[in-house]
Amino acid sequence: MVNQATLQELDEALQHILASPADEGRLEMISARPSVGVRELLEVGELDAECGLVGDNWLDRGSNSTPDGTANPEAQLTLINTRLIDVVAGGKTRWQLAGDQLFVDIDLSHDNLSPGALLSIGSAIIELTAAPHTGCVKFASRFGHDALRFVSGPEAMQQRRRGANAKIIQPGRIRVGDVVRKVEA
Repeated sequence: MVNQATLQELDEALQHILASPADEGRLEMISARPSVGVRELLEVGELDAECGLVGDNWLDRGSNSTPDGTANPEAQLTLINTRLIDVVAGGKTRWQLAGDQLFVDIDLSHDNLSPGALLSIGSAIIELTAAPHTGCVKFASRFGHDALRFVSGPEAMQQRRRGANAKIIQPGRIRVGDVVRKVEA
C-alpha cells in the first residue's frame, strides 16, 4: 500500500507549492490518456486545436459538463502544478495518476493566471479557461481524502491547487523540459 500524504503534511508543503515561478516555469511531464485508466508518458507531444493532445482521448471521451455530452472545448487540456502533485502523489512515478496531461512548474493561481491568460509551451500557445478543474472520487481513491480536501474549497480553488483547464490557441509541438512562459496579450 502506498502511503498517502496527510492534511498536515500537505499544509506544511503549501509555501513550497505557492513558491512556483510566476512568469516562466518548466514542462516536467506530458501524459496522454489513450483510453480510460491508461496513461502514456510522452517526451514530445503535439497540441492540435481540434483534437487536443494528439494520442489523448479528450475528444472521443466527451464530457458530462456539456448538454450534448461532447468534449468540452473549455477543458481541452488539464494542467497541474508539479510541486503540488509531487507532494500529493508521493513522487514522480505516481504523478500521471492525477489524470492531467501537462505537469508544469509555474504558479497556476487565479491571481497569477486569470481566465484568458496565455502560456507558451514549445511552439504552442494555450489559454487558461474559466472552467474549474476540481477533484473527484478517482483523485481521492488514488491520493486519499486528505489530498482531495487539500485541493478543494474556496482558497484551494483560487490557488488552482487541483490544476487548471485550458484550450489550444496555437497548435504546436511541446516536449518535456520546454519553458512554460506567460504571454502578454
